[in-house]
Amino acid sequence: MADETSRGSVTGRALALLGAFDGAHTRLRITDLARRANLPLATAHRLAAELVSWRALDRDAGGGYSIGLRLWEAATLAPVAGRLREVALPFMQHLCETTHENIHLAVHDGFDALYVEKLCGHRSVPVISRAGARLPMHSTGVGKVLLAHAGGAFVHSYVERPLSRFTAYTITERARLLRELRTTADRGYALTSEEMTLGSCSVAVPIPGDGVEPAGALGVVVRSVRTDLARLVPELRTAADGIARKLKATRP
Repeated sequence: MADETSRGSVTGRALALLGAFDGAHTRLRITDLARRANLPLATAHRLAAELVSWRALDRDAGGGYSIGLRLWEAATLAPVAGRLREVALPFMQHLCETTHENIHLAVHDGFDALYVEKLCGHRSVPVISRAGARLPMHSTGVGKVLLAHAGGAFVHSYVERPLSRFTAYTITERARLLRELRTTADRGYALTSEEMTLGSCSVAVPIPGDGVEPAGALGVVVRSVRTDLARLVPELRTAADGIARKLKATRP
């Protein structure tokens, strides 16, 4: 939800309207849109009409607003949604075909893991992730491996924040999380066990980048009854290395 600081300019108010939408609020009536954006109803109504005319928002027959296709078109031009996703998709499809599980591609964005793509296998466990979603780094496989390979100053800032607990197994104790991150960095892959969603666990590896930090993370999410997560690591690493090589070969 937007805060008061976003209301100063017309651009800020328009962005506040767009920022009112999230995974749990994909359709909003104008009153809810104004409330979540911290804007007067009349201002929200006027700006929403302008955004509809630009196709940044859609308005349905029932008066509900949702994100428009014009924004999706613009988002596909972002390098992370374009080049990385395009390069990674064939490798993800192969993993999905061989494991029949959920395959995730994510990047580090702020304090979140931003999910660039997700593929679902025939026997995959239901998960809350989706392409375009943001999830905490400390409770997800792809997020944990990205956090483990982030700079020390960033990791310190991250663990000093209140860490959300999603299940009884979420690691929220700072010292324990730091130990987990060191282990993850040393062995080269992250593991989670019902830390984001009960009934699912995950394994993820970094996608090598040009610098110290990875270009992204590649992960598999499976049912908790599966105990051979480490056996998926070689295949994940092969895919991650392949993505890295192709990114380097196709660099503009």
